[in-house]
Amino acid sequence: MPETANPSSTYFRSLIPRIVPIAALCTVMGCETFQYRPNAIGKEGEIIVVIDSSRWQGALGDVLREELSPWIGTLPAPERLFSLRQISVSSQSFLKTIQKQKNIVFAAPLSDSTSEAAFLRSLLDEEAFEAVMAGDNAMVSRRDLWRRNQQVFYIFANTEEALRNQLAESGEDLRYAFNKITRERVTRDMFDRGRQPEIEKALLDRHGFAVNVQHDYYTAIDTTNFVWLRRVVNADSWRSLFVYYVDGASPASLTPKWIYEARERITRQWITGNLGGYVAIDFRRELQTENIDFLGRFGYETRGLWHMVGPDGNGNEIEYGMGGAFLNYSFYDQESRRIYIVDGMVFAPNFAKREFLRHMEAIAHTFRTQEDESRRGGV
Repeated sequence: MPETANPSSTYFRSLIPRIVPIAALCTVMGCETFQYRPNAIGKEGEIIVVIDSSRWQGALGDVLREELSPWIGTLPAPERLFSLRQISVSSQSFLKTIQKQKNIVFAAPLSDSTSEAAFLRSLLDEEAFEAVMAGDNAMVSRRDLWRRNQQVFYIFANTEEALRNQLAESGEDLRYAFNKITRERVTRDMFDRGRQPEIEKALLDRHGFAVNVQHDYYTAIDTTNFVWLRRVVNADSWRSLFVYYVDGASPASLTPKWIYEARERITRQWITGNLGGYVAIDFRRELQTENIDFLGRFGYETRGLWHMVGPDGNGNEIEYGMGGAFLNYSFYDQESRRIYIVDGMVFAPNFAKREFLRHMEAIAHTFRTQEDESRRGGV
């Protein structure tokens, strides 16, 4: 039988159904009750990791950092995918703090004598506990457990080695889940503050597509098959998103090589500076392209760096000392037989870029065509 948990477990048992055998973990802990919950709070892009401090400083903490928050190599300066904050069950503020947060992971070897392990054991019935102790691992996801727009994960294993292996196997799923809910929250926050439906309608009417346009963006260029939206904070900080499309296209044309070449042509023609320079991909730095399903469409996601370059008068290109990060979604839309490129760029020297790129990702994922809009019933 699981040993008795610390006093706080009685409280948690009133909030979380006890876990039945391993095969039914996700079914039981995934069910939701229809009761009002306030929104989760905390910094966006942060994950609370509930783990014993000594484990956090050791090999288990290293695996958690690597799997939950690897370094992002496609930013001007290294940044982690998420900011991680360790909290121990034994801390005085545990109950009050943990239930309010947006992203939470509980991790401890059940064979430990720590408060974190006792808390996790308190969630298991006898059969589930014995299954974990016999070598069955489990990862349980709960959305909106204590608060709305909240993602919680429980990771169960007998030993630290088994727990590290479980994390290594599940790292991609964890990152996907936290990225997904983070983008959902960012999207709500961005557009609850105001949208420009008149610009969105103009895009649909003229081009057959739209994205959500935040209140402080403006249309810099709107031409035949190219639209450039910009948000300028000041001369030293801006964000922008452009959409380009090719009619009558074939999905076979959509390759990473085609995407790079198309982006270079587009930015050289349309994304130019005041001194004759133009935006180009900085191929000297890491460039990541991944085949993805973008909103139900075959496509690619590309992340990398851009820089401003221009001619030096002798047939060579020189750098203009300006650059930043970009995020590109290129995909094929079957209904319109179009290839689309949706590309967000950030220029923000002296600022971290990770969350700015999340904003561009959020805007890109509001993309819809006229056909999508008709199915949904309008803007």
